[in-house]
Amino acid sequence: MTAQRTDTIRWVGDLDGRCRLVEQTLLPGEFKEIDCETQEDMWDAIKRLAVRGAPAIGVAAAFGTVLGVRNSGATDAAGFLDDLKATTEYLASSRPTAVNLFWGLDRMTRVARAAGDVPVAQLKERLLQESKTIWEEDRDICRRLGKHGAALLGEGENALTHCNAGGLATADYGTALAVFFAAHEQGKQFAVFADETRPLNQGSRLTAWELQNAGIPVTLICDNMAGQVMKEGRIQKVFVGADRIAANGDAANKIGTYSVSVLAKHHGVPFYVVAPTSTFDMATPDGAGIPIEQRDPEEIRRGYSGGLNAPADVDVYNPAFDVTPHEHIAGIVTEFGVIERPDTERVREHFRRHGLLADE
Repeated sequence: MTAQRTDTIRWVGDLDGRCRLVEQTLLPGEFKEIDCETQEDMWDAIKRLAVRGAPAIGVAAAFGTVLGVRNSGATDAAGFLDDLKATTEYLASSRPTAVNLFWGLDRMTRVARAAGDVPVAQLKERLLQESKTIWEEDRDICRRLGKHGAALLGEGENALTHCNAGGLATADYGTALAVFFAAHEQGKQFAVFADETRPLNQGSRLTAWELQNAGIPVTLICDNMAGQVMKEGRIQKVFVGADRIAANGDAANKIGTYSVSVLAKHHGVPFYVVAPTSTFDMATPDGAGIPIEQRDPEEIRRGYSGGLNAPADVDVYNPAFDVTPHEHIAGIVTEFGVIERPDTERVREHFRRHGLLADE
């Protein structure tokens, strides 16, 4: 089974079933799936990165909502909506930066409210079906992202990617890595350099694993080698994912992405962000308004392996994300195409053209 075909997350069974997902904290040493049967299970899986990546978190939010409300004892729609609100607020507290989490929770809430005054049993089934629809839609979107992005990768080129934006970060094919999977299926010859992505090594543990399994040439480098590799002329394109994109095209992604964008700009290497339109936060004008998650200092003091690699009491600053300004981005690849040289007006025009602006 190749990495991009792995079901990172899926629902098993009917309403009394469970969400099954890949336990990503064990990769690449061990491939294991775990079952989430309660909203608490899902909150924990999202918080500790057992499931991660913006699109996958959106799917997890939908499935987690079902887990939280399926045992609701409410006797009418109004009471059920109260229980739904409690569930979504709880799940929303797991990670603040990935907008797909809130997008998934909001979508589930809108569906329940739109159903009107129907029996609670019907509301529960309706939410289960909506969660499965979100899962199916993400799989289709991944393929479309790959198709549009692959057109940007030339024959014989080398690309750099940071963190993991592959099948493990989505319901199927990936965002940034979808570009490589699609190009590989088209028969293009190319190679990928993958940053290790400190401190949790998503690039070395996950991206390298996925690309190797797919038969795509991949070379792992340390984060602080990216500039040298660009200077040597080894990189022709950069493709990364995103966890939240502001209305002007500023894009939040795993910490270190901003540094890569600065290096790419200096060396004249086109820098592309690959993400579905659900990752855009049109209510946030620019990157300054994107909340940045602060994570446990022990992730740096001990590193991913758990061994102490710094003084045990040293102060640590550990933001999980940074924001790449839109001026550094050659294009944002969405499921509808490429927003070239993104800014507020070009993003709005893209959304307007595809009927995605609620006020227009």
